Amino acid sequence: MSVFDQIAKIGVVPVIVLDDPDHALPLADALIAGGLPIAEITFRTEAAANAISKITTHRPEMFVGAGTVLAEAQLDAAVDAGAQFALSPGIDKDVLAHAVKRELPFAPGIMTPSDLQLALRANCKLVKFFPAMAVGGLKMLQNIAGPHLHTGIGFNPTGGVSLGNMQDWLSYGPVKAVGGSWIATRSDIASENWAQITANAKEALELAQRA
Repeated sequence: MSVFDQIAKIGVVPVIVLDDPDHALPLADALIAGGLPIAEITFRTEAAANAISKITTHRPEMFVGAGTVLAEAQLDAAVDAGAQFALSPGIDKDVLAHAVKRELPFAPGIMTPSDLQLALRANCKLVKFFPAMAVGGLKMLQNIAGPHLHTGIGFNPTGGVSLGNMQDWLSYGPVKAVGGSWIATRSDIASENWAQITANAKEALELAQRA
């Protein structure tokens, strides 16, 4: 089973912003306890690579990806830390080429048909649709995806996806998984509210599995 097939099997990916790498393992434990052993650790903070390394080393059952990968150096840091996949909010041909060179499954961000065609030319199997709700939601994705569905491309909507709408997204076949920061918010992590994160993970997984 490919990396992205495994993501599709789970159906939901917590998008994580970590300020303190010492929170990495308690966060992983909270997600595991909620039945959701997957996380996209975003390179929005300096803690990202260290956090990925801690989780991949000490919690090998976790499926860990790097998010907000905007440059080749970040992609190198993600690979060196043990990331199993990576995503970006946009599409950059140089980063895509570097992901191929480093053999890291990579899902670039798309918002337009032109973005999607660039991803297809790079042989991407999964793309992040971002910012999902701000640019028109599911109807917008259906219109963008329609002419390209014969390629088998899959989508990971992120940005405004929530417990209230995630089942709508997942009911659309080309959507393989949704991403969301509500499962483990920056504030809940900072306050070490691990019980809330576990509860959020359980609820998100239950809804994803129903869909």
